[in-house]
Amino acid sequence: NAMLVLRPADSDETTAAWKLAMENTVSPTGLIFSRQNIKTLPEGTDYSQAAMGAYVVAGSDDDYDVILLASGSEVATLVAGAEMLREDGIKCRIVSVPSEGLFRTQPEEYQKSVLPCGVKRFGMTAGLPVTLEGLVPACTGKVWGLRSFGFSAPYKVLDEKLGYTGQNVYNQVKAML
Repeated sequence: NAMLVLRPADSDETTAAWKLAMENTVSPTGLIFSRQNIKTLPEGTDYSQAAMGAYVVAGSDDDYDVILLASGSEVATLVAGAEMLREDGIKCRIVSVPSEGLFRTQPEEYQKSVLPCGVKRFGMTAGLPVTLEGLVPACTGKVWGLRSFGFSAPYKVLDEKLGYTGQNVYNQVKAML
């Protein structure tokens, strides 16, 4: 069986991911963590949904213009960007994707309930863009990611230089809509 890979967005999602890892008896599990202090996702987020591989984060707008999706520490960056977008009247759905592989095993009905067709999508990853391009086809939006590795600096400096900020989420989505 393929490895179960989990990249949790905050400490609470890490607890859910750890539970999934302990319950997984059919394949190896890889847990990918961040070294930074990460803001907790909005209050009311149902972390048990991490078991579905991707889910809608609490505080998302019902009647949304764009879907923002990421895994790991980038989910908190999307939350910051969404706050700025909402000030401009752009409504956002934020989706945490701790495991694209697990999400793809869910019934198609569930997948479409989280990522419905016909809505613009913006993905953010600290890895290669290809890691999210399956969930953000070019025709629906774009993925912000890294084309190379090996940068060394304090993470806040790198986040600014490489565009992992709420302001860049805002800029990219505004340019897309």
